[in-house]
Amino acid sequence: MSNVIVLPQTNQLKGLYTIIRDRNTKRSDFIFYADRIIRLLVEEGLNQLPVEPAAIETPTGAAFPGVKFQGKICGVSIMRAGESMEQGLRECCRSVRIGKILIQRDEETAQPKLFYDKLPADIDNRYVFLLDPMLATGGSAAMAVDVLKERGVPEERILFLNLLAAPEGIKLFTEKFPQVKIITGAIDDCLDEKKYISPGLGDFGDRYYCI
Repeated sequence: MSNVIVLPQTNQLKGLYTIIRDRNTKRSDFIFYADRIIRLLVEEGLNQLPVEPAAIETPTGAAFPGVKFQGKICGVSIMRAGESMEQGLRECCRSVRIGKILIQRDEETAQPKLFYDKLPADIDNRYVFLLDPMLATGGSAAMAVDVLKERGVPEERILFLNLLAAPEGIKLFTEKFPQVKIITGAIDDCLDEKKYISPGLGDFGDRYYCI
């Protein structure tokens, strides 16, 4: 699938995932090493953005045929776990705009329900990095993309960044949004009977935010 981009499975990346998957890893280490993976995901997201020629002159007086990004960027986190990825985006992109979407499961219907969204007014003119650490069933993320499309963001300008993805979520996402790029660090085996990613790493938000 050309719109699914998996980070190169280097020994360094495998080592980082070994740490954050380990149930015995303490919270401070989980945060530190998860943040390192998030930074790699953001860098790969930036690699996917279009550029245009930008010739410059170096301090030596030589000409250099460089490039610059064509459009503005906006991060949109799916609360609350997605908020953990905002700092990694800020570290790579100065003064980046951040939007938020809150989607929770309706206890009666078990379906995702939109509770809140706050997005930049000019989001339809930006490339959007949709941030959520886990792509499990894909229901919440799909609703978030629907919100973005309603605000005028074209599918091809949306990049969905996550640390772990399940095949079920990828299937739903690629069928419904064939032009949205998924950038993930790893694709796991499946969803278990509780709809958790397996082998997974547990509840990302709880491990990142709870002491």
